[in-house]
Amino acid sequence: MRCTVFGTGYLGATHAACMAELGHDVVGVDVDPGKVAKLSDGVAPFYEPGLEEVLRRNLAAGRLRFTTSYAEAAAHAQVHFLGVGTPQKRGEYAADLRHVHSVVDTLTPMLERPSVIVGKSTVPVGTAAALGARARASSATDVEVAWNPEFLREGFAVSDTLRPDRLVLGVDQGRDAAAWVEALIREIYAEPIAADVPFLLTDLATAELTKVSANAFLATKISFINAVSDVCEATGADVTVLADALGYDARIGRRFLDAGVGFGGGCLPKDIRAFMARAGELGADHAVAFLREVDHINTRRRTTVVDMAARACGGTLRGADVAVLGTAFKPESDDVRDSPALHVAGMIRLRGAEVTVYDPKALENSRRVFPTLNYATSVTEACEFADVVLVLTEWDEFTALRPQDLDQVVRVRSIIDGRNCLNRATWRAAGWVYAGLGTP
Repeated sequence: MRCTVFGTGYLGATHAACMAELGHDVVGVDVDPGKVAKLSDGVAPFYEPGLEEVLRRNLAAGRLRFTTSYAEAAAHAQVHFLGVGTPQKRGEYAADLRHVHSVVDTLTPMLERPSVIVGKSTVPVGTAAALGARARASSATDVEVAWNPEFLREGFAVSDTLRPDRLVLGVDQGRDAAAWVEALIREIYAEPIAADVPFLLTDLATAELTKVSANAFLATKISFINAVSDVCEATGADVTVLADALGYDARIGRRFLDAGVGFGGGCLPKDIRAFMARAGELGADHAVAFLREVDHINTRRRTTVVDMAARACGGTLRGADVAVLGTAFKPESDDVRDSPALHVAGMIRLRGAEVTVYDPKALENSRRVFPTLNYATSVTEACEFADVVLVLTEWDEFTALRPQDLDQVVRVRSIIDGRNCLNRATWRAAGWVYAGLGTP
């Protein structure tokens, strides 16, 4: 089947490549010629394990191509996926929908046959219905808007697209074409549906809320265990053992119960803020008021780690040499958007320390955000003469570290485990001062 994907950022490029992998004839569209040129050469503009192999395989097979031409895309297919960014507005909590509106306003006048625009982007509830009216007002043919939210995890995006936990499709159930839209999307996802991936058909608002509710729940779970870790520190309890005990309860589960420096990235922080903003617009701000504290807990974790670093350096960071291992917001990603690790490194630098960072994949992105930090090309280089080492992203390269790897490199044998991912007994037995979050 033919389809297009508008936006070739993290979401759009992955979706385009994976739709081609499912056997469809796909055109990816972006206004950035540089991005289009890279993708056309089989080079992803970001790091995602396995994505470039999928890109190259489908480019070579002729099932995938990229363009800047909306006219070419409009003529190519009648199913158009919308995967552009919805960042947080500057100075506000609300989502910025300019890119979404721009795609719809540019595409719909070019459509010459009945078409469906299928939203993948995370948007405030009510956006899809408004876009449907907007699209029909500017098109000479029938246009439907549906919403098919993504649930990708960075680092697992290819497998999450090809074999998702669930497929959610929101349609305008008051429109005569709702059944036609459902049939088209079922055809596109025929392979995962045949593999027993659950397919849930909903109204537009439910589909939109499914995505933001999932992110709000995950953010709440992370902030919950981080709040409990503060109590553990005050009492001498061990939050890692406590989390294991909670995780055995099938109603709770162990995932997302790892105390640490908190969550970040391009989704959870901005999505819970947009959720709060939209709830306020709807007069339901009281219903999600707890998310404000979820956000505050998460932000405070960063200051907590900075304060731990200051204590490790004798009470002040001025003049200290600090090594930070990890700047991406999570392992298997080069994404530094709202990264706790990079934010902590920047705050330590602002307190007067000399900060040297290393990350296996995110150095280039980090340097663009914080050019005043020092950037190393290895763990050893980053830790040379360090007064304290901070592990802030749990890359395998860092969790595999042993005290003897750094004994002769650092100035002071002191380590802060911002992800509780190291064996503290091993480090302490080797004579290191080890500090974790919520651990004795």
